[in-house]
Amino acid sequence: MTERGLRASGLRKGFGGLTAVDNVSLALDVGVLHAVIGPNGAGKTTLINLLSGDLPPTAGSIHLNGQDIVGYSSDQRSRLGIGRTYQKISIFASFTVLENCRLAAQSRKSHAANLFRSAGSYPSLRHEAVRALAAVGLDHRAGVIAGTLSHGEQRQLDIAMSLATRPQVLLLDEPLSGMGAEESASMVRLVRELAKDHAILLVEHDMDAVFALADALTVMVLGLGKTGGDSGQPRRSTRLPRKRRGAPWLSCRFSRRSICTPFTV
Repeated sequence: MTERGLRASGLRKGFGGLTAVDNVSLALDVGVLHAVIGPNGAGKTTLINLLSGDLPPTAGSIHLNGQDIVGYSSDQRSRLGIGRTYQKISIFASFTVLENCRLAAQSRKSHAANLFRSAGSYPSLRHEAVRALAAVGLDHRAGVIAGTLSHGEQRQLDIAMSLATRPQVLLLDEPLSGMGAEESASMVRLVRELAKDHAILLVEHDMDAVFALADALTVMVLGLGKTGGDSGQPRRSTRLPRKRRGAPWLSCRFSRRSICTPFTV
């Protein structure tokens, strides 16, 4: 039987003499939210870039539903079912909210659109855009110019554009960045809801959000941490040592008692 979900094994990425990601393995399954935490420069965004196809790995394997996708570009992986957001909001500020999502939905089409036909005349694209906006709670803002949205709403739109491509896997890079308390609480509720139907990898510095959401946890640090017990224990005991070469990491899965396995690199 073909193994479903995203599987990465022994991922490594080097930039000259610097190893940004070293021998990282993880599994992403629908219904499970896997958080990645660690200090700046630990390799978290580089890891997402490897999974999304924005960067090629130096070594290691990546499989989606049993299919080897290491050689696939980011747009090919998107069409296969991997969606992502970036630390910097990536929307078309001069377009309406609906137009942003409709354009994202268009990227899943297997053929080019007709240049002499209005983009609005494709009912399937509009349907996907409306569906994605409803999923993030922005359907009532469909006709608004995206650049006039609040910061939190722009983050929601960013996620909606990814949802418009019908991803199985969502890679979210700091979706709570720059948000106030109320916007953060709204985003936590949204991500929790999305995790029911998607495999999610969440990179985030907001520890309250991480421990409220995470079913599984990977800690990328510059020294080996040891932790275990209940899901609150990593908050109390994880220490970030001084910078040194390499990126040891720790993988934890939360249930009633979290089980954390350390890996040295």
